[in-house]
Amino acid sequence: MADYQGKAWKVGDDIDTDLIIPAKYLNDSSDENLRDHCLESVIENFSQVIDQGDMLVGGKNFGCGSSREHAPIAIKASGISVVIAKSFARIFYRNAINIGLPIVTAPDAVDEIEQGDELSIDLEKGELTNLTKGKTYQTEVFPDFIKEIIASGNLLNYVKGRVK
Repeated sequence: MADYQGKAWKVGDDIDTDLIIPAKYLNDSSDENLRDHCLESVIENFSQVIDQGDMLVGGKNFGCGSSREHAPIAIKASGISVVIAKSFARIFYRNAINIGLPIVTAPDAVDEIEQGDELSIDLEKGELTNLTKGKTYQTEVFPDFIKEIIASGNLLNYVKGRVK
């Protein structure tokens, strides 16, 4: 399983799916449209300021609200490699895994990460390192089938691989 490294973009608690991708943009579900409007009311010019591989750091109950799978797709399309939060809404968690977006809970790390900190995460070991502060935190380690879904890029690719 891949390691990830990128800059932290921090958001608060209760970031719901409508804040991630407002419903008014769902008439065009292209990756480009979802990317362009991802988190636009939370982080100014989000789609233009992040770099491929950066990480999104949220508080409690990240992804609450409606069960729209467009929310994790928008985050992944924007270039975010991993979402780290204190906790996730259950349906968002499953939707993110299904589209191959790694998401991990790390409450202690979230409290100490600051906007712009350089982060590294090893999903295989369950280790998140704040390179800026030189501190490492434990995260959960995914079961093998979730690792395989993420490595496959999404649930559909995983299933296709299993059928062959």
